[in-house]
Amino acid sequence: MKPAASATGISPPHEFFDRARARLNLDVPAALNDPAAPATRGDLDLDPSMWERAGAAATRPAAVLVPVVDRPEPGILLTQRTTELPNHAGQIAFPGGKIDEGDNGPLEAALREAKEETGLDRRFVQPIGYLDLYLTLSGFRVLPLVARVDPSYVLALYAREVTDAFEVPLSFLMAPENHQRHARDDWRGLGFRREYYAMPFGERYIWGVTAGILRNLYERIYRG
Repeated sequence: MKPAASATGISPPHEFFDRARARLNLDVPAALNDPAAPATRGDLDLDPSMWERAGAAATRPAAVLVPVVDRPEPGILLTQRTTELPNHAGQIAFPGGKIDEGDNGPLEAALREAKEETGLDRRFVQPIGYLDLYLTLSGFRVLPLVARVDPSYVLALYAREVTDAFEVPLSFLMAPENHQRHARDDWRGLGFRREYYAMPFGERYIWGVTAGILRNLYERIYRG
């Protein structure tokens, strides 16, 4: 008998990995390294016309790890960045960063950055596939790698970049009623109003790039 859908309208959490393996793959999109190639997701998803007004261009390839911990009730592992970092300081984020010349592609970059930032060893990580390329107003072309993480993982945070790491229930993050739309006027003094996704969870304010990627995860796994 097929399990009943949850109260949020999505399948039971333990089915997530089957759905992810069926819907995602490890093909690297051309747009990761080619700004001229089409990319459909980013900081201005809710109003793409604002890219020109913002005067921003996303040109630097990057990769992040979307670590889904395989528990009876799965959780997504997130980090709290320090306030001294040049990009997204103090924000809640996925482990990850720019792709270095020595990286053998975005998968290796995401695993390397996760290890450096949190101490998460790749032996606990099983890559599944990429989400859509995500363009940020800070200039990055981010490719998110969804992966299954063994719940026996251990962490050793790099204190210069990460102040905390924690899990948020997958069922909360994948419930569309928790995907709030917020806005800020005169964004960064550029004279325009920016709308963005936010997913407040207790004292944690998940928003911006992280919330946008989580929204894309929901759409790729549970819609269509």
